[in-house]
Amino acid sequence: MSHAATLTPEVLTTLIALVRQHTGIAMTARKSVLLERRLQPRLQALALHSYQAYLERVASDGDEVAHFIDLVTTNDTLFFRTPHIWDYFRDRYLPAWARAHPDGCLNVWSAAAASGEELYSIAMLCEQFRLQAPAFRYQILASDISRHILAAAKAGQYSGRSVERIRLSHPELLRKYFTPSPHGVQVNEELRRHVSFAQHNLLDVLRPARRFDLVFLRNVLIYFDAEHQETVLRQARASLRDDGRLILGESESIARLGTGYQFEFPMIYKAGSA
Repeated sequence: MSHAATLTPEVLTTLIALVRQHTGIAMTARKSVLLERRLQPRLQALALHSYQAYLERVASDGDEVAHFIDLVTTNDTLFFRTPHIWDYFRDRYLPAWARAHPDGCLNVWSAAAASGEELYSIAMLCEQFRLQAPAFRYQILASDISRHILAAAKAGQYSGRSVERIRLSHPELLRKYFTPSPHGVQVNEELRRHVSFAQHNLLDVLRPARRFDLVFLRNVLIYFDAEHQETVLRQARASLRDDGRLILGESESIARLGTGYQFEFPMIYKAGSA
């Protein structure tokens, strides 16, 4: 691709519409630099000389749509991000759930799993809880719209900032549930065996249908407009048990949306009427 290739306002408008069509994410023209930075390597790999040519490629090649989704979605996460959430999960939610469901299996959905730090944070605390309650059982579904980042989550290999974060906050869990690898650390099979993975667009109904006790939907709604936020929340509610909980990100509020969820604690909501 020539370095002279530019993202014109007309093509930018079409790109933004394409992002919305395939992901529901509401971008604005202020994201032009981000789109250029993410798409330019792909144009070079395909030997395309303009963003218009890439648009035509996406429109005519179904396989390229998956690459496009991978490029335009954001996948930034860390182990045990926002300590308040994890304190609640460990100290309040798990003991209460186990008392109410002594013979049950906790089903958790990490609904925008990204590279997997959130889902393995859930699994580590569940494993720790089993030390107190050996009969406790759990399963985690990890989903994401990006097949590339979902493969990274499934691989469970981490380095850099992710590892430094858990080394500082939970060194004992890092030692217990990870094995050193050539480029960082590898999640132990003890955690991985409780997790299943699925590519999923949050605007769609989850198939096959499942009912969850807890849905982590953190730092996702901020990328959608109000209409799509309500759609995502409805789809999550359809997958929650009647006594289930929804956990959002620290920058998200659903108070102004007509969702039926009931506020319990900051970032934590009870499932309302289905």
